[in-house]
Amino acid sequence: MNDSHSSSSDSASMAANDQNVGRSRRSGSGDQTLATDIPRHWHDIFWLGVFLFHLMGLALALAVLGLNRFKKSDRFNFDRYTSNTTGTVENSHGLTEDYWPMYGLGGGVGTLLGWAWLLLLGWQANHMMKFSVHILTTYLAVVSVLCFWSEQIFWGVTFAIGAALQFLYVISVIDRLPFTMLVLRKAVKMVWSLPEVMRVSYAFMLVMLLWMGLWSFGAAGVVASNIDLSGRWWLLVVLSLSLFWTGAVLCNTVHVIVSGMVFLVLIHGGREAASMPPNPLMKSLRYSVTKSFGSICYGSLFTAAIRTLRWEIRGLRSKIGKNECLLCCVDFLFHLVETLVRFFNKYAYVQIAVHGKSFNRSARDAWELFQSTGVEALVAYDCSGAVLLMVTILGGLITGTCSGVWTHIKWNDDRVSMVGSTAMLMGMVLVGLAMVAVESAVTSIYICYAEDPLLIHRWDAEFFNQLSEALHQRLQHRSARAREVLTHNRFNVGIQGTVPV
Repeated sequence: MNDSHSSSSDSASMAANDQNVGRSRRSGSGDQTLATDIPRHWHDIFWLGVFLFHLMGLALALAVLGLNRFKKSDRFNFDRYTSNTTGTVENSHGLTEDYWPMYGLGGGVGTLLGWAWLLLLGWQANHMMKFSVHILTTYLAVVSVLCFWSEQIFWGVTFAIGAALQFLYVISVIDRLPFTMLVLRKAVKMVWSLPEVMRVSYAFMLVMLLWMGLWSFGAAGVVASNIDLSGRWWLLVVLSLSLFWTGAVLCNTVHVIVSGMVFLVLIHGGREAASMPPNPLMKSLRYSVTKSFGSICYGSLFTAAIRTLRWEIRGLRSKIGKNECLLCCVDFLFHLVETLVRFFNKYAYVQIAVHGKSFNRSARDAWELFQSTGVEALVAYDCSGAVLLMVTILGGLITGTCSGVWTHIKWNDDRVSMVGSTAMLMGMVLVGLAMVAVESAVTSIYICYAEDPLLIHRWDAEFFNQLSEALHQRLQHRSARAREVLTHNRFNVGIQGTVPV
């Protein structure tokens, strides 16, 4: 028995190594091909214009909304447009400066959490990730209880459902967490070996914090306004969607910068290699905020939503069992989302950083590269993106709780949920900016492994062997499932053939 197991393990390693060598040969000249300084062109300029126009228009709107109730009630006499819905000025909810400090607290807490997580990940990455995965369910449940206690029934039910879904998701992927933690540890190791990458993350968090100063000024003006409850909520939803897009653009800009740096380090065999080009960080930064910025703005609109939907459908699909009707419906959604993933995936940003392509072409090329080499099996098995999202959500919840509790102490009404929910979004954006450096390293590692596995072997031979073994196991698992489905279908066809008409 032991001999057969050893023979199987040896054959798995040999198959993985043969596949890796084949992929290395297909990649052409290896380092020389990947290191070529390709001329860059402007891409997705339309979306660049849309984003900048949206940013300038929103900045003006935020300034007006905040100034309308700053130190003076209804400075621009907007109440005459809302008098039909609010009736009298007795419904006034205060001034902008009454709520701005609460958003300031949220921005400060989010920034501190983002910086703290980056520092703690470098110290104890494995423990911090495990802590985030398991504490999020508890924190969601606690926030749900607090909402019920404050008679915020809608938010209580929402967070209770969130806690249940989080628990079910962790249970469904518990067997994948060891491999996920391995990849995340190596990504953290890569990020911490590049101090300039850490400085980029900190700098972009400060840029986001400055924008949030203006954004929260306008949001505080909306909360303090004389508009009816539903009108204020709709305005806050619009402002939140704008903040989400702006935050995603900044996160993906960092993604492109970090991916370019990680790719260069892996190609040249180290940060201190003599072949490293001068000022690689500034070159990557310049490309990301000029010629590649339109592609970043475009991809930021859809990538996060499609990726989250893909995680949920994958988890649901694996738990359905033999309910053929439900499985058919979920399979239809699964294939639809998989088609969208070909054109909107986070691995596109690595291709943008390295090759300067448009977003859709980068996403398509990255996905075809994964599927042609079989690395897509590892990507589908890995949960690093979901784990980092849990860290982001936890940071947002802590931020929203701090601002919400302060608002509850001063006013126990609908303003608590308004300030708390929008502050939570601020915290998620700030913590997400800190986490994106690690996620960029993960995506770059997978792209490099698919392009030329020897790049990973030269960087960390032990990690290369672990990736190769995991890839072989996942491909074997998929082959076994495919044979099982094929056998089941043939068996059903055989039974139907024996039934008399």
